[in-house]
Amino acid sequence: MLKGEKLREARNLRNGLLFISPWVVGFLGFTLYPMLSALYYSFTDYSGLLRAPVFHGLANYRRMFTADKLFNTVAQNTLFLVFLGGFSIILVTLTIAILLDNKNLKGVAGFRVIFFLPTLVPSIVLCVLWIWLLNADTGLINNVLKIFGITGPGWLSSLMWAKPALVLMRVWGAGNLIIIFLGGLQDIPRDLYEAVEIDGGNFFHKVRHITIPLIRPIILFNVISTINGMMQMFTEPLTMTSRGGPMDKTYTYALYIYQNAFTYGNMGYACALSWVMLVITMALTFTALKSGGYFEERESY
Repeated sequence: MLKGEKLREARNLRNGLLFISPWVVGFLGFTLYPMLSALYYSFTDYSGLLRAPVFHGLANYRRMFTADKLFNTVAQNTLFLVFLGGFSIILVTLTIAILLDNKNLKGVAGFRVIFFLPTLVPSIVLCVLWIWLLNADTGLINNVLKIFGITGPGWLSSLMWAKPALVLMRVWGAGNLIIIFLGGLQDIPRDLYEAVEIDGGNFFHKVRHITIPLIRPIILFNVISTINGMMQMFTEPLTMTSRGGPMDKTYTYALYIYQNAFTYGNMGYACALSWVMLVITMALTFTALKSGGYFEERESY
């Protein structure tokens, strides 16, 4: 009996390993190995193709933090986009999701489709579309503002409005977060809202005391997803602002890594930048988890 159980356990273990082997191979070959290689190359002088890497210790990191003024610029730009974009995206998508959660709203299914459609369009196509929308003279946004007597700025050429223009585009294309919020909102028992109404509460009381507390894990998930997405913003500045213009105001961290690696041939320095980016992203993620009470909830279990 015991021998038969051991054989069955061994067979189950073998089958389990076989089923997960594609993931294991993919993780080792396409995630872990590139990460460790990038860590090694970050301590080398390496061009990528022309010559073998030459180990030179912490030189890349010293250059980054003491001699590279552009590093400070791209880091500040990216963090600005993370905080401004993150707050704007979460606020707008959560508000829209709460409004679309009303089943009595006529045509609500159609609105949900409309808000989700931009996520299906390739990023480069969205960039070309928004270049036209944000055009200072013929763009739709400035033409709409003219109706109300407002002279719109030259969005992508303005030192003040270039970064908010990128955030505006990201907000418009965040329909996937709306769907995730809606999934959480529909799990909230309607009896709780009815109890608030019986106690004389209004819409804002429902949102503050019922909606926000009960979907806090979903808010936290979307916040972390947004942080990661904004930290990796690349296509928009490359396509829309002539690689970070005007005057480097939209020069993002991911674009700087790309240009060092494939334009300037500084692969070793690009790897060092990548690892610092990973540390910054992990720090922001940890801060979000801490602020969202994630660790306290785990301890309570």
